[in-house]
Amino acid sequence: MATIKLTKENFDRTVSENPFVLIDFWAGWCRPCLQFAPVYEKASEANPDLLFAKVDTEAQQELAGAFQITSIPTLMIVRDQVAIFAQPGALPEAALTDLIAQARALDMDEVRAKIASSDRPASSDRPGGAGTDEGGSGTPEA
Repeated sequence: MATIKLTKENFDRTVSENPFVLIDFWAGWCRPCLQFAPVYEKASEANPDLLFAKVDTEAQQELAGAFQITSIPTLMIVRDQVAIFAQPGALPEAALTDLIAQARALDMDEVRAKIASSDRPASSDRPGGAGTDEGGSGTPEA
């Protein structure tokens, strides 16, 4: 599947209509972005069931600002309208392939439950007043 261009005009519709979206925030002057582009394109060809999109941070400064993109390239993965991964840096092919596999394997019901539990008031409603920290799971949740 071809990589699509995301803009502030089509972003919300694109993310809401597609259950699994990978987004590459990039710029034409960015050497690491240009080096990452063929890796990203190859991944899009290898995963035709996923939507691969690009945001030109120069042309879409408002969109990049909304996601607080301060370093490029930045890769973001959105599943079921939940951003589960966002990290700057150009990934090698094997790392991107592994990341996609991890994102596919996530139980989104579990992710939503974890988000809902983190939205609750902190430790004041727990016995002893201590909060709990469940720690990281090594999955690409952001």
